[in-house]
Amino acid sequence: MVKNTLKVIVLVLVLAVLGSCENDEIQEPPPNIVLFLVDDMGWQDTSVPFWSERTAFNDRYHTPNMERLAKEGVKFTQAYATPVCSPTRVSLMTGMNAARHRVTNWTLKKDSLQPMETDHPQLEFPLWNVNGMSPVAGDSLAVHAMPLPQALHDIGYFTVHSGKAHLGAIGTPGENPLNLGFDVNIAGHAAGAPESYLGTENFGNGKEGRETWAVPGLENYYGKDIFLTEAITQEALKVVDSAVTHQQPFFLYMSHYAVHTPIMGDERFVQKYLEKGLDSTEAKYASLVEGMDKSLGDILNYLTDKNIEENTIVIFMSDNGGLSAHARGGEPNTHNKPLASGKGSMYEGGIREPMLVKWLNKTEPGTVSNEQIIIEDFYPSILKMAGIDSLETVQKVDGQSFVEILKDEPKYEGLRPLIWHYPNEWGVTGPGIGAASAVRQGDWKFIYFHADRRMELYNLKTDIGETKNLASEQPEKLLEMASILTTQLKAKRAQMPIDKSTGKPVEYPLEMLPNEKE
Repeated sequence: MVKNTLKVIVLVLVLAVLGSCENDEIQEPPPNIVLFLVDDMGWQDTSVPFWSERTAFNDRYHTPNMERLAKEGVKFTQAYATPVCSPTRVSLMTGMNAARHRVTNWTLKKDSLQPMETDHPQLEFPLWNVNGMSPVAGDSLAVHAMPLPQALHDIGYFTVHSGKAHLGAIGTPGENPLNLGFDVNIAGHAAGAPESYLGTENFGNGKEGRETWAVPGLENYYGKDIFLTEAITQEALKVVDSAVTHQQPFFLYMSHYAVHTPIMGDERFVQKYLEKGLDSTEAKYASLVEGMDKSLGDILNYLTDKNIEENTIVIFMSDNGGLSAHARGGEPNTHNKPLASGKGSMYEGGIREPMLVKWLNKTEPGTVSNEQIIIEDFYPSILKMAGIDSLETVQKVDGQSFVEILKDEPKYEGLRPLIWHYPNEWGVTGPGIGAASAVRQGDWKFIYFHADRRMELYNLKTDIGETKNLASEQPEKLLEMASILTTQLKAKRAQMPIDKSTGKPVEYPLEMLPNEKE
């Protein structure tokens, strides 16, 4: 059904082109699309300020190409992903909220919960879709969906995956990006982190017992003094060049392993941060950030050199909040200030991301948008950018297009509830980390922690750091937000953990409020 619909769309596009030729009109070619996704990059890991003021972190990092992109496009100050990586990536590829697609934690081993989930003292976690996403109906413990690259491929795009995939467990169809509609896969597989960033270490290949994490497919760089970020960028641009030569529209999913652990120094940049007085770990981390930014600059320069800048959309995003609870230098859980906590957390530091979009002649340069965007919005937005206004999919798409914001058109539907659902265990402790659900509606944010049924209510307009829990002071707003979250979770058939002390599912938040139990 989906493929037939796409064939109809292609036919309509062809007829439109023919019709325009008959009327001596110039048909605008479909835009190239670059989706530049960074791994574990926090809202503050950049010299671009995404808050109302600059911070010390903005002065620590050096990301001139992000600055360039912000000047040439739109900066989104309130863009969101999920607390950890695989849920974000599956939402991106399907347009579904994590509560609906049920890939709610990071994937790796087929048919298996994570060890930290099976050993939890209080909660028994649901058997979520541990196998990730699948283009095939009926795959066990996997969500079946029309992948974004497949939809683009079917209307004539040359689709390129470069870097981290992490969309399906080992031995499942979703493990390989080529099964999801990509024409080319560079270095993507089931694992969500590299064994090594160094070409001199063959990116981890050859290390006994570490085969799962070794980055595949970069044999031409083995033994060379090259960083992984640079290698996958060079490979991506070589492949894209073939599409440019044949004047075929391309979709480049530039999905970096950086700035995920292991925190390894990019020797091209690390010395300047040591000279700034950063400890060795933080200097290495900053070099990972700058190496990522250099990749962005290489891509922007390529578009200019090939004279395709005007017909290429560039979208920048991160997959979850910045790492802070472990592996970093300095004080844990402070690396995303003024935001609270970091990766794995339901607080803003775990879910708010740096987002930039450049679309020449469509976006006003240097624009700042305070509209609230969530990761599943990317699916309908990118399809609309490519000319697909509607698509019959096997999945229900939760996302909402933000194209109207880019064009400064008054059609954007405005505020709606943004939902997060993580009925899982990440394995690291820290503020707001653990099984929880949350909703944001306007300036208000409500968090419900599954283990102890704790409820927290914040006004992000006046308290971006989530320092003052207003749950007891604002009972009416608490009831309203708990009701919204409960309704949304039920509508999406969200899985809830089992409380080991009772043997029953954790209650929905509305059921825990006085006089509201069902």
